[in-house]
Amino acid sequence: VALAESGGGLVHPGGSLRLSCGASGFNITGYLMTWARQGAGKGLEWVSSLTSDGTKASYADSVKGRFTISRDNAKNMVYLQMNSLKSEDTALYYCTTSPLVRRDHGYWGQGISVTVSS
Repeated sequence: VALAESGGGLVHPGGSLRLSCGASGFNITGYLMTWARQGAGKGLEWVSSLTSDGTKASYADSVKGRFTISRDNAKNMVYLQMNSLKSEDTALYYCTTSPLVRRDHGYWGQGISVTVSS
């Protein structure tokens, strides 16, 4: 059972990135899927969640209007489109089945680095 994030990297402020998360060993259908992040020296922060059927998304105030979560259950994939990136978005981004954003709960990816810098 694994989740694997991809698509991170270095981007200038105002730029965009699209993170992808692929699941293996289990089917994401039936799971609310969540993106979380952890900046250097900071705790885990919930970013966004999407219901199992993809009809209801929720976002942290800090990313609302800039980030969009989506999923393709047939491909066992979850995505996070990140636009108008800011330096404060710099973090390790995780894909997880844990709506509680607790590392001892649910499945977690290994994390992908996003750096927003000029």
